[in-house]
Amino acid sequence: MGYKSKIIYGLLLFLFSFQNQINSQNSLVEISKKDTIFSFEIRYATSNNFTGIQLYNCAKCLLRPRVAKALTEANNYFNKKGYRIKIYDCYRPLDVQKKMWAKVPRATYVANPYTKGSIHNKGAAVDITLETLEGCYVEMGSDYDYFGKEAHIDNYNFSEEILANRKLLFEGMRKFGFHTIRTEWWHFSFQKNENYSNLNTPFSCDD
Repeated sequence: MGYKSKIIYGLLLFLFSFQNQINSQNSLVEISKKDTIFSFEIRYATSNNFTGIQLYNCAKCLLRPRVAKALTEANNYFNKKGYRIKIYDCYRPLDVQKKMWAKVPRATYVANPYTKGSIHNKGAAVDITLETLEGCYVEMGSDYDYFGKEAHIDNYNFSEEILANRKLLFEGMRKFGFHTIRTEWWHFSFQKNENYSNLNTPFSCDD
């Protein structure tokens, strides 16, 4: 192989490796196939959500592989304490974000899909709560997707039990690289999401 051929061959290998990294980054995995100890209530696959309509055609939790791994590690952490993660939402197609914005155009609660969008659109955020390993409800002070002060994480006007439950959830998720946001106790964004782009891939409901 001549000198020029080696350069071309090396360049092709680099481009192939780079493309594989992009494909891996843009892939989504289903969390239920990684760990069956999670509990699921994918609200947007039902009409029981703030829009009043079904937004997903099937109930799935899809995430970037690295995010799914971190969430699984967090769940294992909670399992040892007698709890499990209950999942409300994961990846959210950009078209769904637009429907939410049309219903509630308030960036305090719904990310604007026409600017940066939501970390959910990147497959790098989850909406969750905790329940006991026996499936018992754990009180967090408000329902999921409640748009009011009761959902704010800097609101401490709650019983010691609720504050302790929130502290357990927040501190546990932060241990595994997830950040909270002020207005939603249930929302956690994976901190290393800068290289992820917004996606509009529809759910595949055949498998």
